[in-house]
Formats: sequence, structure tokens, C-alpha cells
Amino acid sequence: MTLLGFEHVGMTVSDLDRSIGFYCDLLGLQLVLRKRQPSGSEVAFLDAGGGMLEIGASAGAWKSVDVPAGTAGVRHLTFAFDDVDATVTKLTAAGVEIIEQPRNAHNVELIKRLAFCRDPDGVQVELIQRAAGR
Repeated sequence: MTLLGFEHVGMTVSDLDRSIGFYCDLLGLQLVLRKRQPSGSEVAFLDAGGGMLEIGASAGAWKSVDVPAGTAGVRHLTFAFDDVDATVTKLTAAGVEIIEQPRNAHNVELIKRLAFCRDPDGVQVELIQRAAGR
């Protein structure tokens, strides 16, 4: 058995078009596939360069909530950029909620700078600039 790499993470969204706009138009992911499922829901796969984000939407109201402290779960998605400060400037101009402004990272062995924002459904998205040599 040989691990070939990270494939994708899946999540639900309230509005597929709005989420594709955020992740593709603002963050730079690439739409690879979008299709309607037999159930009537829609799914899209967005390439992030080292794996994909699968987003799905169906009829009905959805609400995203942060994982409460002391509870297991996924806390955020992370995407790497060559310039976190410029990325935050772009997102701010587009009206995206920035929940933590760019700062130097604590895990300097891996990450140089980071910031956090929220996607259109309120999911936390970490924006990082990798440490030299990564």
C-alpha cells in the first residue's frame, strides 16, 4: 500500500455559485467539475493545487458554526499564498470578513505569516505564507 497524496475534503454550502465565486474568483482555486446529482443537489470540485475542495449544495437552509472549544472537529481550511498581506487586501476590498489580520506565525518552521477570514457561509479560512524552504 502506497499513499498517493491528499485528494479532497468535502463540505456543504448554502449557495454553490456564491461559494465558487469566493473560492475561485477571490482565492484562486480552479473549478474542475460541476454537476447536478440525481437527488437534485449540486456538487463542484475545486482544485487547490495540492488537493481539491468538494462543495455541495442542496435545497434547504444551511448554517455554519465554529467547532466549540473542547470539541473535536474541523476548525478551518488553510490555503497557501505567496503574499498573505496582498491576499487580505484583495479580500477586504471584496467585502470579505477578516477575523484575524496578517501576523507572523508561531510555527515558524512551517509558516511565515498567516491571517483568517470567513467564507460566504461563515467557515473559517486560514491564509498562510509558507516558511522559506517549504
